[in-house]
Amino acid sequence: MNVSAVTANITTIGCDVIVNAANRQLAAGGGVCGAIFRAAGHQELSAACQRLGGCAPGEAVITPAFALSRTGVRHIVHAVGPIWGNQSPEDSDALLHAAYINTMHRAETVQATSIAIPAISTGIYGFPVERAAEIAAHVFTSNTFTVADVKLVALEPAKTRIYQQALDQ
Repeated sequence: MNVSAVTANITTIGCDVIVNAANRQLAAGGGVCGAIFRAAGHQELSAACQRLGGCAPGEAVITPAFALSRTGVRHIVHAVGPIWGNQSPEDSDALLHAAYINTMHRAETVQATSIAIPAISTGIYGFPVERAAEIAAHVFTSNTFTVADVKLVALEPAKTRIYQQALDQ
């Protein structure tokens, strides 16, 4: 399994699966979530998410990619990370860890060979970036998944560097 941190727009990266940093209602939001809804087709993705009925923090669900299929994306995994401060730091860590694990399990169910994952919970949810990067690095260095290529994606070069540093340790 190859794991790397890249600076890119997740909607144009062209992996089999891309991950939406979702909210528990699976509704269109801002940041990564908003960009994915716009690129996939807001109406189609919203309808698919409504049928799923929500998702708890630490969990992940999967939908078709809709219009993102033009870029090679087959599915969107919607992973709900914790909101920093809504529980203890240790519980937040456990929920973020679970969100990454469940994301990978969903990707495996569709035989994905590549996946692009944003820095879950580090935007509006306020999870400290360095701490989140350490959790992601731990997940991908201590577990085996069938997905061959994992890209940890951020729009900000500084965030990409933090994730790459965590992977390198």
